[in-house]
Amino acid sequence: MTSTRPEPTATVRAATLPVVAEMGHMPLAARLRPADLDEVVGQVPLIGERGALRRMVERGRLVSMVLWGPPGVGKTTLARLLAEAVEAPMETLSATSSGVKDVRAVVAGARTWAESGGGSTVLFIDEIHRFNKSQQDALLPHVEEGVVTLIGATTENPYFEVNSALLSRLRVFRLELLADDDLGLIVERALADERGFAGRVELAEDAREHLITISAGDARSVLNILESAASMAGVEEAEDGAPVRPSLDDIETAAQQRVLAYDRAGDGHYSTVSAFIKSIRGNDPDAALYWLATMVAAGEDPKFIARRLIISASEDVGNADPRGLQVAVSAAQALDWVGLPEAQYALAQATVMLACAPKSNRSGQAYWKAVEDVRQHGALPVPKHLVNAPHRRMRHHGFGVGYKYPHDFEDADVEQQYLPDELVGRRYYEPTGEGWEAIVKARMDELLERRRQGKRMRR
Repeated sequence: MTSTRPEPTATVRAATLPVVAEMGHMPLAARLRPADLDEVVGQVPLIGERGALRRMVERGRLVSMVLWGPPGVGKTTLARLLAEAVEAPMETLSATSSGVKDVRAVVAGARTWAESGGGSTVLFIDEIHRFNKSQQDALLPHVEEGVVTLIGATTENPYFEVNSALLSRLRVFRLELLADDDLGLIVERALADERGFAGRVELAEDAREHLITISAGDARSVLNILESAASMAGVEEAEDGAPVRPSLDDIETAAQQRVLAYDRAGDGHYSTVSAFIKSIRGNDPDAALYWLATMVAAGEDPKFIARRLIISASEDVGNADPRGLQVAVSAAQALDWVGLPEAQYALAQATVMLACAPKSNRSGQAYWKAVEDVRQHGALPVPKHLVNAPHRRMRHHGFGVGYKYPHDFEDADVEQQYLPDELVGRRYYEPTGEGWEAIVKARMDELLERRRQGKRMRR
């Protein structure tokens, strides 16, 4: 647990800018932390001239909030800057190492501060999604009371990971991955700023572009990779004043591998899967293959991928091409039989087939229409002529009486009531004109028309 009781903003800013000699032992990312909101790169919708957080600062009062975004976009830094900007004391807890006891201790100090006229204390909780229900509940009354202004940071979707009772008292602000131009500004600042390399490091254009690309919108990654590459190029040993020039290979080695903005347990997981399925639905095999490759490279459970393919086969392709479900199920079976890496071929085959197949969601739509009728009407009585009557005495009550066996009629079709009385005439399934479903539509339309005309020939 850490605590800061800052002086006015100008004083805080001066204190955060020690000379390079005093900061040299600190990681580059720490040395280059923005000293005020104006130094923050990106997140314009939040801290730009009309940004919601900027307006809060101008009014001099913060509301309790959650800062939600991927790693390396500045959630912790932004929380600190907001507290400093409104001259509020700030307490910091990490959800990974703090419990209810720590929360109560912070609240007790915050209450004493408030009662002395000091106002609300900003309580910053990193990885707030790791707090359990009891820990989150312990915050509720103090947030409501205004003793603390809660700022939670999370990489996970707060609408799933934060208790609804607590979430209802917080505003959620989404921080986005930084654009390449934003990362470029951070790199230039690191190369030129006295807190950074102060001209002692230069980058060729190809090395700079690669650095930005592999950092994937993560400011912390871009600075860490740059610092490591500069060290390999000998920036600490350079004595003649000439700048060192990390090569493209230095950048690649420092990175060790491409940074995948993907977390099997986090938002990256759900976002990537969503992109995968929507690419299949949108008839884009190339995009679908890219997201498939991303998931496999990130270590996604291949059985999860196979399950999503099976779902998509029914949900998105449906009866426009019934073979889609067969191919998806076969890919899942192939995965069980041969495993990775060979099963990648089967997953790729199913992905391409589903992405290129004609699409229909009418089966699913029809089902949910039926579900809605069940919800509204409950389980309605089965028409008596459809009830199986294994005992002859049941027929005395009308069960099984009047049932027409379709195979006794032309085209194995005969008009009779199959729906409950209350739902006679209801249509759920309306096939499209896509793929095999077009054949289904033509047949169903023909049967309906023949029924209307009453043209039936008994065999």
